[in-house]
Amino acid sequence: MNAKMKAAYLPGDGSVEFREVDVPAPGHGEVLIRIKAATVCGSDIKGIYHTPREKRPETFRNNIAGHEPCGVVEKCGPGMRRFKEGDRVLVYHISGCGVCLECRKGYMINCSNPAIRAAYGWDRDGAMAEFMLADEKDLIPLPESMSYIDGAMISCGFGTVFEGLDNMGVSGKDTVLVVGLGPVGMAALMLAKALGARELIGVDVVKERRDIALAKGLARHALDPGPGCALADVMALTGGKGVSVAVDCSGSPAGRLLALQAAGKWGRIGYIGEGSTVEFAPSNDLMHFQKTIRGSWVTSIWRMEELTTLIANWGIHPDELVTHTFPLARAQEAFDLMDEGRCGKVAVVPDGSHPI
Repeated sequence: MNAKMKAAYLPGDGSVEFREVDVPAPGHGEVLIRIKAATVCGSDIKGIYHTPREKRPETFRNNIAGHEPCGVVEKCGPGMRRFKEGDRVLVYHISGCGVCLECRKGYMINCSNPAIRAAYGWDRDGAMAEFMLADEKDLIPLPESMSYIDGAMISCGFGTVFEGLDNMGVSGKDTVLVVGLGPVGMAALMLAKALGARELIGVDVVKERRDIALAKGLARHALDPGPGCALADVMALTGGKGVSVAVDCSGSPAGRLLALQAAGKWGRIGYIGEGSTVEFAPSNDLMHFQKTIRGSWVTSIWRMEELTTLIANWGIHPDELVTHTFPLARAQEAFDLMDEGRCGKVAVVPDGSHPI
């Protein structure tokens, strides 16, 4: 192992800064992971890529980027209980204290100890490097049938989507609308189909993403919202009844309102997309049709491990949603492409290959 490694940082001016840093050594209960794949998340673009360091919370001003890691355990510190060197692993991307009520439920994203809670790639060093330190308690085994890019995508986006869909009980009885066809929206279509839904409708303002959803068979229909036409189109496709499940992954006011209004009687609406606001008429848009809105933020580590097993059993591959891969040395191109928003998922693979 080299004593030094290349690592990518996000200074917040729309650029990627490379540094040569020491390869870290694992302490008690920690592992050193050789990164095989790290995918670029939209929250990195929104929260870090264009946000100067001085405007960010102190904890994530100067850490290696990347919170969607997957790789192989290179070295173990003392005190290991489950994992060993050579294991293929993905990483739950929030490390919590492990002893508060939320952590004991598996929801480290909601850890109640702010002095300890830390997101990889934000509050502590992440995956855009040759190696990464992680706590053993944050690891999930990656089945041999799945690629490292599969694992990286489960680490954040697919886990978040599964939480929302599972909470809404999506099944073969449902007609599902997904608003916003970025990587999270495409994951929602892929998982809704795997859960049994066969009538799938997508909506996005970006033609390239609508084309990807259709080309990959993720949706039967991919609609351009246009000025006020998407709701009418969804109603026409459903015989005026609306959908039984609507998921907003856009995080936009218009997208959230469309998801709510396109849901029919007793419809379930999931809000997954981050940021912005929504304004609606509670009586006409919600109450009189007995609808339910549910917010979802990431998932628990046990549900993420369950999802990993399910994906392996279903024989589906999240990496099919990746349209571009880059070696670590070209991470700038990866972030720029993701920033443009006219692609599927973007992956950084340190050795430049597409590992299976």
